[in-house]
Amino acid sequence: MSLRSQEQGSARVIQAVPWKVRAWRELEAGRERIQAMLAPLPEAELMRQHSPLMSPLVWDVAHVANYEEQWLLRALGAPAFTDPAFDAIYDAFRHPRNTRSTLPLLEPEAAWAYATRVRAAVAAHLETLPEDSADPLLHGGFVFGMVAQHAQQHAETLAATLQLMTHVEYHPVEALRPQPGAVPQHEVFIPGGPVRLGSDDPWAYDNERPRHVVELAPFLLDAHPVTTGDFLVFVESGGYEDPRWWDPKGFAWIQAENIRHPLFWIPQGHHVWLRRRFGTVEPLPKDEPVQHVSWYEADAYARWAGKRLPTEAEWEKAAQGSDGVSRAHPWGGAAPTDAHANLGGTRWGPSPVGSHPSSRSADGVWGLLGDVWEWTASDFQPYAGFRAFPYREYSEVFFGDTSKVLRGGAWASAPVAVRNSFRNWDFPIRRQIFAGFRCARDVK
Repeated sequence: MSLRSQEQGSARVIQAVPWKVRAWRELEAGRERIQAMLAPLPEAELMRQHSPLMSPLVWDVAHVANYEEQWLLRALGAPAFTDPAFDAIYDAFRHPRNTRSTLPLLEPEAAWAYATRVRAAVAAHLETLPEDSADPLLHGGFVFGMVAQHAQQHAETLAATLQLMTHVEYHPVEALRPQPGAVPQHEVFIPGGPVRLGSDDPWAYDNERPRHVVELAPFLLDAHPVTTGDFLVFVESGGYEDPRWWDPKGFAWIQAENIRHPLFWIPQGHHVWLRRRFGTVEPLPKDEPVQHVSWYEADAYARWAGKRLPTEAEWEKAAQGSDGVSRAHPWGGAAPTDAHANLGGTRWGPSPVGSHPSSRSADGVWGLLGDVWEWTASDFQPYAGFRAFPYREYSEVFFGDTSKVLRGGAWASAPVAVRNSFRNWDFPIRRQIFAGFRCARDVK
């Protein structure tokens, strides 16, 4: 169901309330993106478990719809129209990804029908909701932002599943990639001093709150992410064989798994490398940010280069700028466009570094948002004063020293879920995600 199909019945109510307009637009964008991504695949491939790391694709379709039903209908006072026992099948915390293919999943046609029924009910219920409410779920449309971002996060997860898929070829239709001139890597000096971290935006997640100030020493940060060509030098110089560069746990892991290069790279001998990108095998593009590297690989490269990974506070200061101005994005408050960043999944891979000159931060750092998630040195921990909302399982249960923070979003991330303060996290061995990095260095 599109916004256009709802105009006659709900346009006056929705258009009168800015957060409702935004909420509906973002909900529809997420639905349309997932439908377009999965439309080329036959039903058998939607039901198949393509990797133990990922769910069957159809599980995500119904899970997103079930999450929408729970939070935009039941949590806001609308009656349920599915058996609550149905929730258990699509509970991400009850069933690990590698077991979900054994569940009694809705088949694709039924999953899409369920999603359509939920969306129609949400459209009707949205009209009845007040513009202002004391309910924290409705303040600024928070819960609608949470659900819209959740859908787009699953679209990114689906993209990772499609990349892992080998049973059937998948050739996405992609937008043309920019072809900028070569841009040299260099370091940008970031002055020390205070930086205000976090966000009070109505759609920010609990782990981005509360806003707070920290003091940082001055540091140097790479102007661009580390490229595939940069990383290739590390690979071909024996970086994966030399324990000097590796966290001991990371070196034990790559030895046990016989890892000698980033995921999806294909060595051909005589310094010739290919990569598999979805259904295409192509020459390794040396001017793109390297992706599909784990935290351990990023950390090892940084040590080899005589540098280190930035902390997440340093990363956010670089994104905010050192002039004290509060910015939602490195370039300011304007929403991301194609001039600013490679986001939204239209290109199906990173763009060459330097493709988005409008991305530059106030201090001159490029490409902090989009292209690849950037690993940081920081463990995923709560900010002082953190309060779980609206449920512990979004952030709180993941806090600790087992996950590392990623910042900035990737080419597969949606603009609605990308901002200076957004915090992603994953295990340091994860490589199927669209992750890269840039390096930092202390000022001596």
